[in-house]
Amino acid sequence: VEDNICKFAKKGLTPSQIGVILRDSHGIAQVKSVTGSKILRILKAHGLAPEIPEDLYHLIKKAVAIRKHLERNRKDKDSKFRLILVESRIHRLARYYKKTKKLPPVWK
Repeated sequence: VEDNICKFAKKGLTPSQIGVILRDSHGIAQVKSVTGSKILRILKAHGLAPEIPEDLYHLIKKAVAIRKHLERNRKDKDSKFRLILVESRIHRLARYYKKTKKLPPVWK
């Protein structure tokens, strides 16, 4: 199972995508119940963990998409408001990850 996880990570899949593949095509419902450790811990042990946490990465991606939309549609007030919410969520998560040492203290 760990070899499969490492193989998928080298292909560039995120831990949640790896979990979905293992669940759907390999019949492994919970990796932790089989191996004793979670997917991200296995990836960290093999040095394959992503440099920024997955949830933060997806929030940043979402904020970039909203910014791109706002460049095309300047009058979209609702998107502007949602962008503020997403960005504050990013800052909140970043503060947490800096506190737990998952991000460097100078990360922006």
